Amino acid sequence: MVALASLPRNETGIATAIDILAQRLGPRLQTGEAIRTQHANSATWLPAQAADAVAYLQTADEAADLIRICADHRVPVIPFGTGTSLEGHINAPAGGICADLSGMDQVLEINAQDGDCRVQPGVTRTRLNEELRATGLFFPIDPGADASLGGMASTRASGTNAVRYGTMRDAVLALQVVLPDGRLVRTGTRARKSSAGYDLTRLMVGAEGTLGLITELTLRLHGIPEAIRAAACTFPDVGAAVETCIAVIQSGIPIARIELLDALQVRACNLHSGLDLPEAPLLLLEFHGSPAGVAEQVETVAALVREAGGSGFRWEERAEDRTRLWQARHDAYWAACALRPGAKGLSTDVCVPISNLGPAIEAAQRKAREMNLLAPALGHVGDGNFHVLLLVDPEDAAERAGADAYIEWLAELAWSLDGTCTGEHGIGQGKRALLRREAGEAVDVMAAIKAALDPLGIMNPGKIV
Repeated sequence: MVALASLPRNETGIATAIDILAQRLGPRLQTGEAIRTQHANSATWLPAQAADAVAYLQTADEAADLIRICADHRVPVIPFGTGTSLEGHINAPAGGICADLSGMDQVLEINAQDGDCRVQPGVTRTRLNEELRATGLFFPIDPGADASLGGMASTRASGTNAVRYGTMRDAVLALQVVLPDGRLVRTGTRARKSSAGYDLTRLMVGAEGTLGLITELTLRLHGIPEAIRAAACTFPDVGAAVETCIAVIQSGIPIARIELLDALQVRACNLHSGLDLPEAPLLLLEFHGSPAGVAEQVETVAALVREAGGSGFRWEERAEDRTRLWQARHDAYWAACALRPGAKGLSTDVCVPISNLGPAIEAAQRKAREMNLLAPALGHVGDGNFHVLLLVDPEDAAERAGADAYIEWLAELAWSLDGTCTGEHGIGQGKRALLRREAGEAVDVMAAIKAALDPLGIMNPGKIV
């Protein structure tokens, strides 16, 4: 696996900042090795680089105070939500203070008539939907992991519902952010549109904590559909499954979810989740709407599936059956890891136009076979995003080098098909070199924005630029 470089450390500044923060936060500032290591460990293939201390924050004022102290002493600040990111976002290559926002977990306001809410960054998507249940509304962005909403905004999270409901870029109406100099600013209002100045909300969404610390979010909500129906169907090959997906999108069917699992991933899910799905390329679909609308969608999609050679329809209408099916999809990472006990899962993703998705996945599978890599694949095929999980022996240097080479090759494949090196994992540390090759001089523009807002370079250093 890639060896991560460490950045220069400000030992004196770090020690001073820890002393000051210990006086202000008391036991909510922790320096124990186990806690620090825990806050640098995530479901990622990158080695952990722990911060020097973890600060458990409870208010926006505390967050602003922490950043002012760290700015005064030139100490890095690394935001932390639930630790589910995949590209080293929570690593601390220059040491510093990990700002744990999980304690800022209040749903502050729900505006049912307007379909929006205001939350603190430590609220998870599952917790928010529990709070919303009685209102008839729900928050649709579902990256799989029960991530914090602040972290989801910071990484511009996506997920299984993106084909209909969009990503965090579409869901965030406004933010409250602590800037790198300690100023607390709001980037928007509850209004559904605005022409008032630069779109600072979109600038912060996806900035991966490099431009500020999110302390509050205003989010767009949606009505819970009157009827929901899920389905699974099998195809002779990946190309046929993707062609069906393209036909569904081009037909204007407002499908809520459409996910692809290759045969190896289906096998893993069967073993892990106790399912009995045919071990062949599989589409998982979900339809939202009125009973009549859903019935019409189902009939149309079933015809498209048959035309593409698909078969074995399995319909799920009961909530518990749908949940079981989608939970198996969300557990795909752990299911795949179980295919090779003791191996490390190296997860990577790319995104291409959906017309190029079938050739991209088939090429990715061929390359993995050529390199003798065990690599199940799955994807949010409705928007052209797919993931490959490389199962590698962490003690085998040749396997690690092969996995790194495959990840670089996959990015080059995506670029050759007018795509991007990441659809939703983000850049973090793991894909910084790839970003330069993809975006070219645009990275210099990003660096200029970073330098203007964070001239001391204290906000999550070593990520993106």
